[in-house]
Amino acid sequence: MNYRHAFHAGNHADVLKHIVQLALLDTFKRKDSPFFVLDTHGGAGRYLLASEESRKTLEAEDGVMRLMAQPTLPAVVERYLKAVQADNPVGAMISYPGSPLLTARALREQDRMAVCEVQDDEAASLKALFAHDSRVGVYHADGYAQNRALLPPKANGVKIGRGLVLIDPPYEGQDAEYQAILASVSEILGRWPQATLAIWFPIKQRRTILHFLRKACALPVKSVLTAELLIRPDDSPLRLNGSGMLLLNPPWQFDQVLAPAMPALKQFLGEAGASTRLQWLKQAE
Repeated sequence: MNYRHAFHAGNHADVLKHIVQLALLDTFKRKDSPFFVLDTHGGAGRYLLASEESRKTLEAEDGVMRLMAQPTLPAVVERYLKAVQADNPVGAMISYPGSPLLTARALREQDRMAVCEVQDDEAASLKALFAHDSRVGVYHADGYAQNRALLPPKANGVKIGRGLVLIDPPYEGQDAEYQAILASVSEILGRWPQATLAIWFPIKQRRTILHFLRKACALPVKSVLTAELLIRPDDSPLRLNGSGMLLLNPPWQFDQVLAPAMPALKQFLGEAGASTRLQWLKQAE
């Protein structure tokens, strides 16, 4: 694979993904019972914004940095910004935390996480990052296949009932990736049917993802929610015009948690023709 997330860390897609991710974790934490998180494509865990890759694209400038400059934002967005700032010195932005690090900092003592990464250098970075955190297991492995060994989750031999599977692949071959996601999700649900799944997907031209969304709705889940941010019209297949989070079995009324964030993201990250979408594609009766 040629994809390196360091070029894109902190961009508009990361902003949406991590707002949703942290809001889900906060919902789980309303109960004392433990939860488990499986991150299938963990990346490096932390990205330096002064790196050659980040400076080449400056995508964080039009993403997280725009939000950092705003005096007030909805609480669900502020919670995300505080989590990002916690990885940096006061008043400075040196690094951007990836999804595994954001999750680890949200875990309680009783919660657990497993992170998979297939690329050698990024898996090594993850292992170093979590070397002293007994709550986190790092696996240098294909995240789609590793679910067979990790699910249903257990801690000290006791099954964990609640949790999240975060799927954020590189989409180097989009059609093949969608098929891999659907196959993996079907297997995950067979092993852990009560899991919440959060799947990030790119939007270049939205009509190209409709088949994937229909297939996802046919899976054995009670509810399906999509949250999408287009920072510009989806009129070009050659650029990332936006992205979405597809949520399977999300917490009850989770759309109301995300709703305040959507107009703010459109206002501060969008260009002309920007739009958002927050819609139930399937709801429990």
